[in-house]
Amino acid sequence: MKPLETSSGDLLVDRRADYAEMLFASSDYAAAAELMLGALELAPAWAMGWFRLGEFHEAAGALDQAAEAWRMVLKLEPSDRPGVALKLALIGALPVIDAPPSAFVEALFDQYAAKFDDALVRTLEYRVPDLLAEAIRSHGRGRFGLAIDLGCGTGLMGERLRPIAEILEGHDISAEMLRKARGKGVYERLVKSDLQTIQFAPESADLVTAADVFMYIGALDGIAAKVASALRGGGVFAFSVERHAGPEDLVLRPSRRYAHSEAYMRGVLARNGFTVVSLEMHIIRRDRGEPVEGLIVVAHR
Repeated sequence: MKPLETSSGDLLVDRRADYAEMLFASSDYAAAAELMLGALELAPAWAMGWFRLGEFHEAAGALDQAAEAWRMVLKLEPSDRPGVALKLALIGALPVIDAPPSAFVEALFDQYAAKFDDALVRTLEYRVPDLLAEAIRSHGRGRFGLAIDLGCGTGLMGERLRPIAEILEGHDISAEMLRKARGKGVYERLVKSDLQTIQFAPESADLVTAADVFMYIGALDGIAAKVASALRGGGVFAFSVERHAGPEDLVLRPSRRYAHSEAYMRGVLARNGFTVVSLEMHIIRRDRGEPVEGLIVVAHR
């Protein structure tokens, strides 16, 4: 997939955009937006320029202008790799969608792959693979035939699963993430898959994991039903979500990730034939210096 263009391709436009970024960094949001709009008059087909203009307007409190800029992105990038449908939903210009655009998730992780492990583990104090592995061990089953790692990324979860899986299969939407995972040599099989449309062989797996994945899916009944069909009787489903403490089933956060309530998670699992073995709240990482609460869930079919 062609990368998102962070440059307009025009030196003069890029220089003006750089000045706009400097104004933005100094909190002069309105001036930054004005300068970026002038730059875009010279490069009207630059989708990421319009995306940044929307963010400048948003910071300035000019939400109508932000929505106008982001709608221009959708005209230029109908697949919505920048994820503006989520930005529009967050400012109330569109209804909140049940799932993010697949092209956005793919582009996000393709560009993040090179620094993924270092950023998560060292900078964000990411704990989900260790927490999930510990929860699976406490379930009492020490060995699994086929384990499927959904949203496997660079293989952080796979490294924890390798000692307990006879066959380990990883799925991810990002080709760059899969390339990094392949280099670790822990999976027998790696597959480029969109979890919105993925299909599994019926009753083929003994364990399915999803570490820090469902915040990029949203509504979860669909994927839970597919996992239920993929697992043999007694098979284990272990996953994490960001925890939402309010009355809603799920919410879209400013991070453009979804958070899910405990009641919603229990309902999804029950509707799809799962029994909850353990469900615990943990701090799963940090975001902008703040702790992020998550739920670590183990269920069996």
